[in-house]
Amino acid sequence: MPSLNITASGGRGILSIQNPQKLSSCNSTIPTSILVTRRKNDVFLTAPYGKCSINVSFSVKSQYLTPQEQRQQQQQQQRRFSSYESPSPSQPAGQSPPRVYVGYTIYKGKSALAVEPRLPEFSPLESGAFKLSKEGFVLLQFAPAAGMRQYDWSRKQLFSLSVTEIGNIISLGPRDSCEFFHDPYKGRSEEGKVRKVLKVEPLPDGSGHFFNLSVQNKLINVDENIYIPITKAEFTVLVTSFDFILPYLLGWHTLANSTSPEEMSRLNNANSTVDYEWSR
Repeated sequence: MPSLNITASGGRGILSIQNPQKLSSCNSTIPTSILVTRRKNDVFLTAPYGKCSINVSFSVKSQYLTPQEQRQQQQQQQRRFSSYESPSPSQPAGQSPPRVYVGYTIYKGKSALAVEPRLPEFSPLESGAFKLSKEGFVLLQFAPAAGMRQYDWSRKQLFSLSVTEIGNIISLGPRDSCEFFHDPYKGRSEEGKVRKVLKVEPLPDGSGHFFNLSVQNKLINVDENIYIPITKAEFTVLVTSFDFILPYLLGWHTLANSTSPEEMSRLNNANSTVDYEWSR
C-alpha cells in the first residue's frame, strides 16, 4: 500500500504519496503529490507519465471556513440534533414557527369525541423575558350522531380539562371514577346560567370507561346530554397522550429550550442565597 505524507507551508497543504502502485497494464501510476491551497476546490495534481496518460478529477473541500460559514454549520448541527419542539405561542414577531394542529378522535354509534391540546399563554416582561400567564388545557369536543357514520359538529359541546383534572383522569384505575363541574361564567353576572358536568365512570363489564357530558345553558335554552363509551385501548391512548402533554401545558418545555447552560449557571448563582432543601 502507498504511504502518505502531509505537510503545510505558507497557507498551502501538500499531500504526497510515496511508492505509488501501478493502476493498469499501461504503466499509469497514481499522482505522486497533490497541492491543496486555502481556496475551496482548488486542487493541482502532479504525476509522472508512463506509457499512457490517465485523467483524474475530484474536488477537495477546504478545512478553512469563514466566520459566517462556521455559524451556518453550527446552526445546521443544532437543528439536526435538537428534538421536536412544539410551537411556542409567545415568540417575538417574525420568529414563530408554523402552527401545528394535532388531536385524537373517537367515533362511536351515537356520538364522537375529539381531543385537542391547547398550549399555554405567556406575557412579556420589561426585561424582555416571558412569564406564564395562563396554563394550557385539553379541549374535549362531544358531537352527537346525525346518521350512520355521520356526526353533527354544529351541535358539539365543549369541555376544557385543566392540568389538575387531567391528572385525575391519568390516575384513574379500572374501577375508579371522577366528576368535574364547570361554570364558564363563575364570578360574573351570568353565573349559574350555564352548567357543565363531565363524568368519567367505569363500564359495568370493566372493558373501559364512560365519558358523559351534560350541558344546561339557560342563555340559549339548551339542555343536552352526550355520552360515549371508551374502550381500554382508547383510554390508554388518552392517558398516554395526557401524560406526555402535561409538562407542555405548564410551559416547562420553554424553560428547557430557551435557557443555555451558561445562562442556567448564571441564574443558579444569582439565586444561591435561597436555602434549597437538598443543601441543608
